[in-house]
Amino acid sequence: MKLAKVLILAVGIIFSVASFAAGKSLYMSKTCWACHGKDGNTTLQPAYPKVAGQNKEYLINQMRDIKTGVRSNGQSEAMKGVMGLVSDDEIVEIADWLSKIK
Repeated sequence: MKLAKVLILAVGIIFSVASFAAGKSLYMSKTCWACHGKDGNTTLQPAYPKVAGQNKEYLINQMRDIKTGVRSNGQSEAMKGVMGLVSDDEIVEIADWLSKIK
């Protein structure tokens, strides 16, 4: 029984690490870093938001709203083209990674 618990814990840790790495990889490959910085804190322009450490659900909602056009103000127009290349599953992965970094 103890071995089963250890294996379940190990699988969970491996999945978490893989998911974390996937989020970072997507953030880089979808060019989010170009405006928000490689660390999510070093923005290209002062008006661009720092996204590292933000609430996961907030990030998901903002990205989905920009993608669908619900949010179309300020800097969101610049992001609309990029968000068209990001799937809903990828949005969740990116938001999860961003929410876990500082």
